[in-house]
Amino acid sequence: MPDLRSLDLTNDRPVYVIGAGPGGLAVAAALRKRGVRAVVLERSDSVGASWRGHYDRLHLHTTRRLSGLPGLPIPRRFGRWVARDDMVRYLDKYAEFHELELVTGVKVSRIEPDGSDWVLHATGGRRLTGRAVVVATGFNHTPRIPDWPGRGAYTGELLHASAYRDPAPYQGRDVLVVGVGNTGAEIAADLAGAGASRVRLAVRTAPHIVRRSTAGWPAQRTAILVRRLPVPVVDAAGRLLARIAVPDLSARGLPRPEAGLYTRVRQGAIPVQDVGLIDAVRTGRVEPVAAVESFDDAKVVLTDGSRISPDAVIAATGYHRALEPLVGHLGVLDERGRPVVHGGRTPRQAPGLYFTGFTNPISGMLREMALDATKIAKALSA
Repeated sequence: MPDLRSLDLTNDRPVYVIGAGPGGLAVAAALRKRGVRAVVLERSDSVGASWRGHYDRLHLHTTRRLSGLPGLPIPRRFGRWVARDDMVRYLDKYAEFHELELVTGVKVSRIEPDGSDWVLHATGGRRLTGRAVVVATGFNHTPRIPDWPGRGAYTGELLHASAYRDPAPYQGRDVLVVGVGNTGAEIAADLAGAGASRVRLAVRTAPHIVRRSTAGWPAQRTAILVRRLPVPVVDAAGRLLARIAVPDLSARGLPRPEAGLYTRVRQGAIPVQDVGLIDAVRTGRVEPVAAVESFDDAKVVLTDGSRISPDAVIAATGYHRALEPLVGHLGVLDERGRPVVHGGRTPRQAPGLYFTGFTNPISGMLREMALDATKIAKALSA
């Protein structure tokens, strides 16, 4: 693997790809296929760093067939729902197979235009000049824990879900999981099935829960088919499917959502794919409770006024994109800190700057990144 000091990267104007996760690797491979030199800069010491840090239980929620990156399918032996460790193996193989030019241990702190080129300010005071930049630093970049009142003085154990690996440290303990996205739901089910004495799940807004697969038909394929349909049509179909496939858990504290499934998606809320949550809630092994309001010494105060004293609180409360230091000065982010364009489009005020991996569509993030890679490569090789 090349070392930054051994490469003359300043004057040959490659396309720089920031981030060696699936999105960055896919773009680099697609560019290489079209004869465009791409240099991938990664702040960690390996590809797929975020994947290596995910919890042990994790499997893809999208199928193997629809999750492969351009130019190399995911091996069939990895099964339909690819495990975390197998995904890491695939990313390692992907970089090797495509002979990608990858430089690790390099953090890019800021990028700025320089005429028709781009200058990247990187580790060690280096200034790297390229003809274009693709930002692929990832949807899950910087863990976010809300600044709940009293959080700083909380005397109990509080950690972000990114630090959770397996349920072993929580056997026999009372655990509160905060957040009912896919990560929170899966961690809660993981704890409930592996010996935690009590598992509560703090829910602010009831999620849409879908079966990962029904009669062999994956939810992802349905999502691909309906994503271009009008929102009311998909909402109505979602309500019907939920009544058929998902039991009513209202009596257990998890009511059906009021807003439609696709309406919520358009607002940024991806449905929860069931990998054990439904059964765990139905049998009482996971107890939905009100959202967290604040902390008070060793207690957690919920929005319904109740006060509980769990042994540990795991905050599955999402991530910051953390793009402001890198590109915030360029006017290319919206009010939520997300890129205003992605894929093959480039911002009007910043031609030559591309983004991938910052959307989370119901049709699958890996599939979207694969499509983005082809579009970006086509645009840059035109």
